[in-house]
Amino acid sequence: MRGPFKATNVVLALLCVMYFITYVDRVNVNSAAGAFQDELGLNNTRLGLIFSAFAYPYLVFQVIGGWVGDKFGARRVLFVCGLIWAGATILTGLSWSFYSLFFMRLLLGFGEGATFPTATRAMRSWVEPKKYGFAQGITHSFARLGNTITPPLVAALVVATSWRWSFAIIGVISLIWVAVWYWYFRDEPSEHPAITQAELAVLPPSRAGKQAPQVPWGPLIRRMWPVTLTYFCYGWCLWLYLNWIPLFFQRNHDMDIKDSALFASGVFLAGFVGDTVGGVMSDKILHATGNLRLARLSVTVLGFVGALLSLVPLLYFHDVTIVALSLSAGFFFAELVIGPMWAIPMDIAPKYSGTASGLMNSGSAFAAIASPLVAGYIIDVTGNWELPFFVLMGLLTVGALSAFLMHPEKPFEDAPTEPRTA
Repeated sequence: MRGPFKATNVVLALLCVMYFITYVDRVNVNSAAGAFQDELGLNNTRLGLIFSAFAYPYLVFQVIGGWVGDKFGARRVLFVCGLIWAGATILTGLSWSFYSLFFMRLLLGFGEGATFPTATRAMRSWVEPKKYGFAQGITHSFARLGNTITPPLVAALVVATSWRWSFAIIGVISLIWVAVWYWYFRDEPSEHPAITQAELAVLPPSRAGKQAPQVPWGPLIRRMWPVTLTYFCYGWCLWLYLNWIPLFFQRNHDMDIKDSALFASGVFLAGFVGDTVGGVMSDKILHATGNLRLARLSVTVLGFVGALLSLVPLLYFHDVTIVALSLSAGFFFAELVIGPMWAIPMDIAPKYSGTASGLMNSGSAFAAIASPLVAGYIIDVTGNWELPFFVLMGLLTVGALSAFLMHPEKPFEDAPTEPRTA
């Protein structure tokens, strides 16, 4: 295939669709919460537990999933994971109590835990090294597009059918992607019938026939911990937004489900733009300067500081328009972080990129547990829906500072040395 339909582009497009679908599947419960909270008798603290349930197995399977992706390949791993997360989404519509809903969300986290580290493994083989930032930025942009579309999509499905049917419909769409992925993708680009020699010439060397590397866990963890800490701070921001923004507009500004969905979509749309911009900025700085650390850290720190400053108006203004603009700007800057951060595991440890990205994303997964629980408890105790965002400002400060501890320009000593193309 030639042009936009060449194999490398199709694979990247399939990964974009996967990121889109997985985020629809993981945030649909937040958009439907206004419909089932009263039916299932959940206060905000219990609702926070439902929001966080996904993250317990998600955290566990970050590192395990990254290792599995490195060992067995993205084709099989994402196929099995997709079957699990699609099934969990469909079964969520059958929930009848707090405990059953909690279990279905656990199952979803089990299915999605390995997806992003394994997708990074796939990108490591299918993306030109100088475009790593772009690839991570564009795929995560589609994740934010999923966030953007989910509130009005779920609201429309709830109004047209019920909150239960909304999960079933979305789960079936997930199954379609699973089938297409397994049919089209190959772990080694050289084995794909549509790949061209021109594409292979710019891709990393093939690992076909080589055994999966033995991961040096201790040294790799020590190398990656500043990246994990920084990504935890970003993850706190992400999961606070994803879990509480729809209800924030419903409860704090007395909106119905349709109006709150529109405001939430506007906030998430800003993140969709930020993801792509951050990845492109990082790659352009790398191309212009050849300085890998500057390319990754400058955009990351800009994201944290910009998000922090964008939330300052919440301290002084309560008008819904100003609040929405402030939250949107905050999410835009926070999402600048995504492209450079997900490129860093491939920069540091290309040989173990699945495992390294799993270590990094475990920070976000832990934040996915803590952030909704803390926010739900604060809201129940104080009745203040803005206070969780003030807590977030402190985490953004920590993230901006911890970013300076990262050194993507220093390859992990056990990884093979590969040329860094500016």
